[in-house]
Amino acid sequence: MDRMRQAGKVVWEAHQAVQQRIRPGVSTRELDAVVDETFQRYGAVPLFKGVAGPVPFPAATCISVNDEVVHGIPGDRVLHEGDIVSIDTGCRVEGWCSDAAVTHAVGVVPPLAQRLLNVTREALEIAIRELAQCQWWSEIAQQMECHVVEAGFSVVRTFCGHGIGREMHESPQVPNCYTPDRSCDFAIRPGLVLAIEPMVCTGDPAVYCRGDHWTQATRDGGLAAHFEHTVAIAQSGPQVLTAGVDG
Repeated sequence: MDRMRQAGKVVWEAHQAVQQRIRPGVSTRELDAVVDETFQRYGAVPLFKGVAGPVPFPAATCISVNDEVVHGIPGDRVLHEGDIVSIDTGCRVEGWCSDAAVTHAVGVVPPLAQRLLNVTREALEIAIRELAQCQWWSEIAQQMECHVVEAGFSVVRTFCGHGIGREMHESPQVPNCYTPDRSCDFAIRPGLVLAIEPMVCTGDPAVYCRGDHWTQATRDGGLAAHFEHTVAIAQSGPQVLTAGVDG
């Protein structure tokens, strides 16, 4: 856990550096370079770069804009006032991984977009809080989904969170919505480390893959937001490993 916390601090620093650069007129490629430089400074290995697919993922960061949910490829796209942009990244330090995502407002955004960011962030906060209270993940996922639906939004069901440790993706899968299928459930117990990552959209939760073989966007063009932390369940309760030096 201590080594994962070190990786988490590097991920946190990368997010802090990116946040300082997000503004109208910046390209997604420039933001990815900020993350890459941060990882290089600490000797951290980016988790996303080179991930296998129809084409290997080419960047240290997934950057998804507006209707893009996850896995957006950084490039020449320039951000504009009113956009929302999700920054998702992770790294390995001394053999252990951490992973986190934040969706940012670019300048002043429409009220619907700001409410989407708030609700998605709150869903993640609910999950972290309830790890100390609940015995089964399904109880937490149900509360997350209820919060999203009551706000008038939808949980993206195609993707979910995951266990994390020596590899970025480990068991268990960590759904963001309730399912009666008990095979998708697991007990909350000390020793688990989870990448919890609610993905929420303003309209229909169906997604499709764009022609770059990676970027996943909403079919109806609705906005999407994504927040993620790496969270360890210790004997004393949940510890957020990607929330900075003070946790």
